[in-house]
Amino acid sequence: MQDIVGPDMPRKSPIFDGFGLLWGLLFGLFMANAPVMACPTSCHCIEKSGMTVVQCMSRNLEKIPSDLPRDTVVLLLASNHITHIPNHAFKELHYLQELDLSNNDIETVDVGAFQGVSDSLLVLDLSNNRIQRVPKEAFARLRAKISLSNNPWHCECTLQEVLRELRLDPETVNEVICHTAVQEEYAGKPVIQVLDSGINFCNFHHKTTDVAMFVTMFGWFTMVIAYVIYYVRHNQEDARRHLEYLKSLPSSSQISKDFDTISTVL
Repeated sequence: MQDIVGPDMPRKSPIFDGFGLLWGLLFGLFMANAPVMACPTSCHCIEKSGMTVVQCMSRNLEKIPSDLPRDTVVLLLASNHITHIPNHAFKELHYLQELDLSNNDIETVDVGAFQGVSDSLLVLDLSNNRIQRVPKEAFARLRAKISLSNNPWHCECTLQEVLRELRLDPETVNEVICHTAVQEEYAGKPVIQVLDSGINFCNFHHKTTDVAMFVTMFGWFTMVIAYVIYYVRHNQEDARRHLEYLKSLPSSSQISKDFDTISTVL
């Protein structure tokens, strides 16, 4: 086969092709890594033992930063004023292993707060916050060791179901206290101690629900009976008045006599 390149046509040097490919790879690598290297202005990012540590402690933050580096392994958000953990707050942090949210003002945790990090997260600290309740799906599939100590927990069925699925930090497990409870005698006691004694908050919840349903049904039944009595009495009164009215009308014989009298006079 003949060479299709003419003798006067310049041939491209393989060296230039190699340089072009190398620059293309370097540029693509830079562009791909650029968002990863970004660090929030309110935080300090460092590389430690090959891990990206993002330190945002004591920065007066009121919410979780949204521009966290995607290669974050350790995220320290302790001692701020965060009040809420929204859905998908950490969904881009696929390498996150340690998350410290202690000593904040957290009151609510959304159902999907930890979606995206359930497989990677190893340590989660939510101690010293203001959490009373959490949806049982919020910690679904989390394998992390979790600290929930020093929160004003309300001990009821949902909390019991949540704790059943969690791997609590053994060093702080006795500091998870019932601040309030569906049964007042358990307020002020460690949740685990109460549950280990055989108390089942879910059974109490069902009993409370049954009593509430009974009271509601009794209330409706009473209202129906009262309405029936009122209806009957009201109809009786109308019937009595109607009967009295009929009695007050002149009888047909009296009308006939009056008519004969009038005819005679005429």
